[in-house]
This record gives sequence, C-alpha cells and structure tokens, in this order.
Amino acid sequence: MDDQNKNLIIATALSFVVILVWFVLFPPPEPDTPLDATSTELTPQGDTLAPPTATPPAGTPATTQAADAAPAAIETAPRVAIETDLLTGSISLLGGRIDELFLKDYRESLEDDAPIVEVLAPVGQPDAQYALHGWAAASGVAADAVPGPNTEWTLSSGETLGVDSPITLSWDNGAGLLFSKEISVDDAYMFTIIQTVKNTGEAAASIAPYSILARHGEPTDLKNFFILHEGVVAMADGEYSETNWDDMPEFAFNQRAGARTEENNITENGWIGFTDHYWMSVLIPTQGSPFKSVAKYDERRDIYQTEAVMPVQTVAAGETITAQTQFFAGAKEWEVLRQYEDQGVYNFIDAIDWGWFAFLTKPIFWLLHQFNILIGNMGIAIIALTLFIKALLFPLAYKSYVSMAKMKELQPKMEKLKEQAGDDRQKMQQGMMELYKKEKVNPAAGCLPILLQIPIFFSLYKVIFVTIELRHAPFFGPFQDLSAPDPTSIFNLYGLLPFASPEPGTIMALIFIGILPLLLGISMWLQQKLNPAPTDPTQQMIFAWMPWVFMFMLGSFASGLVVYWIANNTITFTQQYLIMRSQGYKPDLLGNITSSFKRKKTGEKAEAKK
Repeated sequence: MDDQNKNLIIATALSFVVILVWFVLFPPPEPDTPLDATSTELTPQGDTLAPPTATPPAGTPATTQAADAAPAAIETAPRVAIETDLLTGSISLLGGRIDELFLKDYRESLEDDAPIVEVLAPVGQPDAQYALHGWAAASGVAADAVPGPNTEWTLSSGETLGVDSPITLSWDNGAGLLFSKEISVDDAYMFTIIQTVKNTGEAAASIAPYSILARHGEPTDLKNFFILHEGVVAMADGEYSETNWDDMPEFAFNQRAGARTEENNITENGWIGFTDHYWMSVLIPTQGSPFKSVAKYDERRDIYQTEAVMPVQTVAAGETITAQTQFFAGAKEWEVLRQYEDQGVYNFIDAIDWGWFAFLTKPIFWLLHQFNILIGNMGIAIIALTLFIKALLFPLAYKSYVSMAKMKELQPKMEKLKEQAGDDRQKMQQGMMELYKKEKVNPAAGCLPILLQIPIFFSLYKVIFVTIELRHAPFFGPFQDLSAPDPTSIFNLYGLLPFASPEPGTIMALIFIGILPLLLGISMWLQQKLNPAPTDPTQQMIFAWMPWVFMFMLGSFASGLVVYWIANNTITFTQQYLIMRSQGYKPDLLGNITSSFKRKKTGEKAEAKK
C-alpha cells in the first residue's frame, strides 16, 4: 500500500498487535494440577473425600456417582415452599435438595404474560438442576450411616422458607447420629445452610460435610457465542477459572469417582458452580477455610456436577459439630454480587464474565451503571457514556483532527504527485515524504485516537452483551430491549405497525434492516467524508463501501451497541467539523475542504508585493 493516510487500517492492525502482545505477556491462568484421586484411604487429619450418592449400576464404583434420584420418587416426595419478594419455588424432602426455583423479577420475554425465569428444576424436567448438602462417611463409618441424596428428611421446624423464616430438616440414622440442617434465605438470591450432627452413641464418627450442584445435560438455550462463557465458574484462592460445557467431557477419567473429574485443593477462599448468560448457581463454602473443589462429568448419564467437599470432622460421643455453607442461585446483578463480595464472598463480582480486558470492562460498566441510575434510561446512559469517553480522549482527538484537516487539504497535491510518479512507487513515497516535511504534517497523527477507541469499543460490546442490566432495558418507542437487535424494518414501517421484523441472522433481516443500522451507516459515511481519502483507487473503493458494509454487519448486533456507535460517530463528526473550522478549514459533506487561513495568508503576500 503506497498511501500513508490509511488511519483506520493502521489502527486496526495495531490494535490486534496490542491484543496479541497482551495475551503473550498476560496469558490466562492455567488450571491447577488435579489432585491424585486414586487413594480411597481417609484420615481425620484434614483429608477430604467425595460424597456418596444413590446406588450405582453394577460393576461401577460406589464412591462418587453423580447425585441422582428417580423422577417418580421426586414427584411424590413431600416439599417445603420457598417464598420471598424475588424468589418462589420449593425444597424436596427427598435428599433435602433445593431443586425448584423461579425468579419473580425476570420473564423469559418482553410479553406481560411470559413465564418467569426458572433457574433450578427437579429431576425429570427439562434443564434439571439442583443443590444437595450433606455429610460423607469417612474411614470406619458405613455409607448408610449418613444421609444420602435419596434420604427422606423430616421437616422439624418452619412451614415456608422465606426471609427471616428459616426451616429445619432432621434425620436420625438409628445408630446414634442425629443430623439436622437449617436452611435460610436472604432478600436476594443467597441461601445459607447450617448442618449439625449430634452424636448420642458411644463411638466417635468421622464424616465430611459437602455441597453438590448437579445438572442433567447441557442447557437447552445455550448461546454458544465466543464472547460469552457458559459452563463452570470457579474461584480458587484468588485464581478465577472458567470451563465450557463441552470441555468437561475431556476431563481425565477418575476410576475412584467413576466419572471424568477435575479437582483442586483450596486453602482459604473459593467457590464453584455453573453459569449461563444471565443466571448462575454457585456453591460457597465458608470463606477462609480449606475445601476440595470438584468439577465432574458422568458421561453414562450425561450429568454435570460441581462439588465443594470440606475437611473430615470427628464427632465424639456426646458432642455436636456444625458446618455452614452458602448457595447462590439467581441473576448475575452487579449490585447484588458486589454486596455479597462486601459481605465476604471472595471476588464474587468476577462471576460476571468481564473477559481478559476486565481492567476496561469493569470501569466502563461502572460508569454506565452510574449514568443509568442518574438518568433512568439505559439508552441515554449509553449516549452519556459516549460523551464522557469522547471528552476524555478530546486532547488526543484535537491533534488528530487538525492533522486530518491538513492531510485532506493536501489531497490535490498528493494526486498530482501520483500522476507524476506513475508506477514508480519509490518516487511516489519520496515525494510524499518531502510534501509531509514541507507542510509539517504527521500522517500517523490520526491513528492514536482510533487505536484507543477500538479496545474501548470491544469492552463496551462485552459489557452490553454479558451484563444482565442491559437485558430488556428500554430506550424509547419500539426499542424496548437494548440487548436485542433492532426490532424495526420496512415490514413494520420501522416500528409504527405491531408486526415483528425478520428473525435476526436471516437473509431477510440482513436485507431489510432497521432504523438504528441505517443511522449507523449514514453517521459513518458523514464522518468518513471529513477524513483524507487514500490515493489508491482500490483503497478508495474499500473505504467508500465500508459504512454500508458495517451497516449490514451490525444490523444483528445488540441495539445498545449500535446506539453507542451512532453516538460516537455523531460526536466525532461534530468535533472534527468544529475543530477544522477553528483552524481555518471549511469542510463540506461532499468531502471538499478549503483553507480560509491559507487564502488569507496568500492574499496578504500578494498585497505586500503590490
């Protein structure tokens, strides 16, 4: 390429270099080396073991089968209702499992009669997912001496689980051990489970408290989009890790567990669970205490499972021991997660998929969140965020736009140089360098603001796509969900008629685009007219088509992102236009530019000669 003024192309290339260098210098953390899980010997000195489950098929290990129960048994088992301002559901007394939970504040779609979102479902239903909390038998304790996933508990206190109204479940093993667990829930999405074991017998017993989160099959509504993580999320002593659903079947097979597993010893702080686009279920042992974190896949029954297994405890005759854990099941709301982090859940805000550029996505979301609180409209908050970012970059933009104005004025001279040089590239380059030196123009001065804007754009795209605060967030008129594509098209007279637009991603949707993509193409075309055009005809054609190509490409993107880009282009055009005029240049929308400053200076010289 023989033109030095290809700001967009240069900036894009440099941005990818920056990203590549960043990945090399700061690669994503490698997962911890799995523990040696072949030994079944356990002692009470801090060892842990995986919990027992229902009787496995013949010929398979009975130690760590996935927590399961027959759907018929689940359907007939007694239940205890869950009812708060945000949650509704129930707990099955079969295993004491929390396996039915709905979010009252969220619906599946924008329709008023749409069903509310379900995050936990019993065995036998689509997307079955549930949590179990119990005790595992250690050395010298029979497996049936502790409650299992199919143990039927008794409701000993409470009627309905709600805020400030906990329930207590109890079970007597008939051999001197009395088990109970108190389950409480706060005013958001956090359950607290306090398990107690009282030894009324004569012999000591060694047991280990555990928590299990199991899910049957992959979610049916997987997005499978590269920018979004879905699957296991875990925090291990400050190291955050993610494992996709399709990576779990690749775990090494653990003979003792009878499943494919990945295990890590956590010394102080951590949690583990499952996440999808907007909802999450996470097991949270007592922070500051050690536990074993396990991610597991049972390929025979297509069951995914995460576990938190605490150290073995010994309850002597006449003594009582307790273990407390927490269980989060709900929406990944920034304010809620931040509140739990402040209450001691280590780095819980990282459960939101900020990506590898969290140093940008986190502050960008914080600013967007604050603007939304102040304004009360997420679309206007995005525009306000754009204004703030443009103001922050204005000192760099000022120099860039002045340089662009000078470059644009030099276009006729550059065209003349090209005609004189013909096919001689070296002569062309030398002539252009001399022209830049003579006119004191830096052709690369316009690259830096664009280079800075690209990672900001990517980060904002990440924020708009992954955060639940944009889900079903209204703007105005037909734009009632900024996380969804533009719903307008010629089919519904751009929102005037109550008809749906073509399905996003289809050929019809690409052809009959909405209002926002049209405004994007126009704003990008206007902005481009103020920039110096390449001298090469091929490059000129590429740049001429670029606004319209982007218009169709971004037609299926989230409306919030397109709003940002329109606002950014409009503000950039206005800034560039005003700065050019302040420097004596008079641009027009057809790409022509004159310099009143130079004309004035030329006139003064002519007058002096007279």
